[in-house]
Amino acid sequence: MVPKSAKPPRLTHLGRVWLLLGVAGLLSALAGMLVVVGELVTRSAPALLFAASLALYSALLVMLARAFAQPGERAIDRTTDPLSSLANRRALHEDLARHSRGREEVAIALIDLDGFKAINDHFGHSVGDMLLKSCAALLRDTCGEEAKCYRLGGDEFAAVMAGHAAGTILEGMCRMLLERLAAPLSAGGHELVVGASIGLARSRKGDRCPSSELLRRADVAMYMSKRGGKMRCTWFNPAFDERREMVRGIEDDLRRSLDAEEFGLLYQPLIDAGSGRIVAVEALLRWHRPDGREIGPTTFVPVAEETGLINQIGVWVLEQAMRDAQRWEGITLSVNISAAQLRNPEFPIKLGELLEQTGFPPERLELEITETCLVLDPVVAERSLAMIRAFGVHISLDDFGTGYASIGFLRQFRFHKLKLDRSLISTASRDDGSRAMIISSIAMARALDMEVTAEGVETREQADLVRTAGADHIQGWLFYRPLPAAEIDRLYADQTAQEIGLHRPDTKDRVA
Repeated sequence: MVPKSAKPPRLTHLGRVWLLLGVAGLLSALAGMLVVVGELVTRSAPALLFAASLALYSALLVMLARAFAQPGERAIDRTTDPLSSLANRRALHEDLARHSRGREEVAIALIDLDGFKAINDHFGHSVGDMLLKSCAALLRDTCGEEAKCYRLGGDEFAAVMAGHAAGTILEGMCRMLLERLAAPLSAGGHELVVGASIGLARSRKGDRCPSSELLRRADVAMYMSKRGGKMRCTWFNPAFDERREMVRGIEDDLRRSLDAEEFGLLYQPLIDAGSGRIVAVEALLRWHRPDGREIGPTTFVPVAEETGLINQIGVWVLEQAMRDAQRWEGITLSVNISAAQLRNPEFPIKLGELLEQTGFPPERLELEITETCLVLDPVVAERSLAMIRAFGVHISLDDFGTGYASIGFLRQFRFHKLKLDRSLISTASRDDGSRAMIISSIAMARALDMEVTAEGVETREQADLVRTAGADHIQGWLFYRPLPAAEIDRLYADQTAQEIGLHRPDTKDRVA
């Protein structure tokens, strides 16, 4: 059996010519033999022999034409993407190398579609292919004759231009493309909206780089566009490489820290707005580095998401928090879930396993997600949330007031609770718009049968405002700072004692 990777030998042009001449010679010899042996046939039917010779000659011409046509056809196949009919990655590198030999500026735009995977998963590959064709046609039409367009594979496209001010002109084309992508595209009878993140890079004479490096720079810039919110163009900056090195260093440290058990949890209580009793605690992840250098969650959590380590870290957080909160009967445990965790199809399954292993009551567990988690991949998010709710776990929307969640959005995902973002709370005392938004958000939540938590409360004025507006729970340093589990044990014991009529002095942690 021939291995799948084995390739048939290829002949050169000269080899094909000699092969055909050899075949022709052999056939001519055979024909001669027939003439000699069958002299009678020659005498009696000369027309028949002439016809046979003509047919043989014609067959040789066709074979010769095909032999020389095939290399050209294969050359086209090697540099053209069959789906979009655009040039492919091989052609891109060849063109970049050719342009780089000149004296003019060379610019490249790397275009990655946003949200294509969700569309492809939801509507199927046939609709996805039609959408890719529509995007290719839109890119070709936008660039016209000034820039050459490519499809590099999947949902990734590119455009290259060489000449005076090529980068500036190409950037303008990319911004025009983003504007056109804001409108729906037709594919398979559906009107679909797909955005794009674009990275730009350039090289000039005296500062040339190989085509692979120029493409890498555009890829880095494209990734920064995605991090910046998508639907934008970003030029490569050397500082991006410095950040990548920093990220790589944090990633290495994160892997080591997981094995060294350097992570810990603190818990910040949430109080009932009316009675002031603790009704919930939010688990907050902390990294206790041996060198003492402080790296906050806002820095290392995004790195964990990018590298996939968030799945392992997230499982540890859930298990540890459930085991700690098991002893705080009647108090809800709130845990933040990242977009990467929610997109992981294994996450709901692992959550169910943890609930079973720890015996933690699912109705006391509340997972906090942000609007970004849902916007990035709403189809997958909705599927995961449905499985999580089936366990009896509650879902709350964190940082409400910073995004664009509509009433339809809130009804679609059926949240148990809204958490008003601290930015609204902090500006409410001096901004009428923030106060109005707090009041209207709480009224909307009431209409949708959701609870409301006001987070980031740091002054009595803010506490009075959210109480008056109707918030159910309050969270902030005015009442409690994040505390280790042992301190929550003490607060819980004090609260339990007070509820059964025993008197204990207030703890020193509570400041109001």
